[in-house]
Amino acid sequence: MKDKGLSAVMLSDPGNETAARYGLRYHLPEDLKEIYRKFGVNLDIYNEDDSWTLPLPARLVIDRKGIIRHADISADYTIRPDPQETIEELKKIMTTSH
Repeated sequence: MKDKGLSAVMLSDPGNETAARYGLRYHLPEDLKEIYRKFGVNLDIYNEDDSWTLPLPARLVIDRKGIIRHADISADYTIRPDPQETIEELKKIMTTSH
């Protein structure tokens, strides 16, 4: 992002705890857990916890005061926001926060 003249902090969310605080975490039902296991996907091992939860795909732009300035959330994991849209939202914050 430095090539775009921006600096930002990218965060990860072990255990999907932050996603849960924003109402963006869901628990997989037992039947879906079995399907995942049949395909060799063990979220308890991958996520290093036994919650069997996943976050909704989301990109949040949060300012330094903790206010969400832009949110792009979808229940469909195949739909992802355009990175350029996020960059534009970051630029807006940069110009209004000075």
